[in-house]
Amino acid sequence: MNIIKTKLDGVLIIEPRVFEDPRGFFMETYHAQRYRESGIGVTFVQDNLSYSSEGTLRGLHYQLPHAQAKLVQALKGEVFDVAVDIRRGSPTFGQWEGVMLSAGNQRQLYIPEGFAHGFCVVSKDAIFHYKCSDVYAPEAEGGVAWDDPELGIEWPVEKPLVSEKDRGYPGLGGLAEERLPAY
Repeated sequence: MNIIKTKLDGVLIIEPRVFEDPRGFFMETYHAQRYRESGIGVTFVQDNLSYSSEGTLRGLHYQLPHAQAKLVQALKGEVFDVAVDIRRGSPTFGQWEGVMLSAGNQRQLYIPEGFAHGFCVVSKDAIFHYKCSDVYAPEAEGGVAWDDPELGIEWPVEKPLVSEKDRGYPGLGGLAEERLPAY
C-alpha cells in the first residue's frame, strides 16, 4: 500500500495494493494492522454506503461532539472528495484538500477528526463507501457551506444537486467557536 501525505496534516491518500489477472482484481480495502502501521490508528465502528447520481454534491459535514475520522472510497464511478480543516487554532484552518477517487484508480482518502468532509459525483453515478470512527449522531451534526467563498473550493461541477439541509449551512466564518473542534 502506498501512502501519500497531503498539505493537511493527517489527511492521507491511500493507494491499496491491487492484484490483477485475466479474471479481474483483488485488493484489501482495510487491514487494521497495516493501516495502524501507516499512521491510521483509529477504530472504525460504522460503515456507510451512498449511491448518488451525476452532479450530486454532499457536504461539507462534520460532527461535534462524536467527531468522526473517515476512510472513504468510490466503489463505482468517480467523485471529487474534499476535506476542510475546521480545527480552531490549526495552522491550516480553513484550507482544503481535494482528490479524485474512482473505481478505476481505487484510491482511498483518510480524513481525521476535526475536518469537514464532502464530495461531488463527476461520473454518471457513484457508489461511495465510508468507514467512520464514531456512529452517526443527529444531535451532533454540523456543516459548512459547500460554496463558502472564503474556502474557495474548486468543485468540478457548476450547478450541483445539493440537499436543502446542505444549502442551509453557514460559511466557516459564520460558525460559533464552540461549534468548531479544537486543534
